[in-house]
Amino acid sequence: MRARRAFLTIAFLVLAAPVWAHPAPFSYLDLQLGDGAVRGSLVAHAIDLAHDLGLASADTILDPDVARANRDRMFALLRLRLSLAVAGTPVAPEFEDFEILRDRQAIRFQLRFALAPPPAAFEIHAALFPYDPNHQTFVNVYEDDALAHQGIFDRTRTRSEYFRGTPQGTLAVVRKFIAEGIHHIVIGPDHVLFLIGLLLLGGRLMMLVRIVTAFTVAHSITLSLAVLNLVNPSSRIVEPAIALSIIYVGADNLLVGVARVRPVGGPAFRGTMGRQKPAPTSCETGSKEARDVRAWIAFAFGLMHGFGFASVLKEMDLPPHALGWSLASFNVGVEIGQVCIVVLVAAALAAVRQRSEALGRRLALAGSAGVIAAGAYWFVERMFFTGGV
Repeated sequence: MRARRAFLTIAFLVLAAPVWAHPAPFSYLDLQLGDGAVRGSLVAHAIDLAHDLGLASADTILDPDVARANRDRMFALLRLRLSLAVAGTPVAPEFEDFEILRDRQAIRFQLRFALAPPPAAFEIHAALFPYDPNHQTFVNVYEDDALAHQGIFDRTRTRSEYFRGTPQGTLAVVRKFIAEGIHHIVIGPDHVLFLIGLLLLGGRLMMLVRIVTAFTVAHSITLSLAVLNLVNPSSRIVEPAIALSIIYVGADNLLVGVARVRPVGGPAFRGTMGRQKPAPTSCETGSKEARDVRAWIAFAFGLMHGFGFASVLKEMDLPPHALGWSLASFNVGVEIGQVCIVVLVAAALAAVRQRSEALGRRLALAGSAGVIAAGAYWFVERMFFTGGV
């Protein structure tokens, strides 16, 4: 009896499987870039089309007469959910015809975009069947019949930027990633605070230049290694480590900063006409500056910050044919942002020290304490609340 019951159960499951089975919820978009226009095809499954058209079953839309009767409705539906954007302006597709693919339970639509000639860069927007959270759209972009780009859209990713493999496309890559580098350093408070912490003790211009250059060289190395998938430490290690680097810089300032800015040769020395001049600080004297290791600190911890930059860059659409340009441009943007920050902060600190050396020392110590507090906050947050090692 038990064997019979088990047999009936298995038979029921086998026979019921075709009824329950739901095919993989995929759509396929192919775009062909030529000299005259952007043409393409879109393959959509009958289940998805029937659902959004309000039809009773998927087989209904595969009937040629029903498909022709719903032709305009299908075109209008897909036109709202698929577009190319050029410089922020969306361009809807023009549907030309369709073909029923009964063996695939799908319909292939022929389409074109009124973009002649094709632009150097554009965004693909696709959110075809949002009713299904598992739906995915596979995208292929061809240039002169050669596959140039592949991507997958889903509920969380509905757009992708494409750069053509032309000089104009490369220029668009450079413009985009320089701007992204500037934007990231400006909105990245941890990277900015690390740099500011290194600048609090002041020093000669060349020393500040060495600090920033060491930081740039270091993060450029690890950024490239990570983007090229040669070295990929987990963000659960990288993010808390970046916070620790900020704590270290602030603590280093407090522990040895007083020695670095302590007046050399007594509290003051006599200048001409009997007026007292402020004594030079150890960061301002050639013999002492050689012992200033902030550039080495910037380089050592800059390696870890580079992995932090890479986590952001890897989320962007990096064009494979212009990967080197993407990396170089992003680094240039980061450097521009850093230079702007350094100029502003260094000028402000120099102005304070020129007005009062004592006030400058107090500001350096108070600022270092603030750097430690911010780093400690980020460390605790990243270690225990957003995922740490």
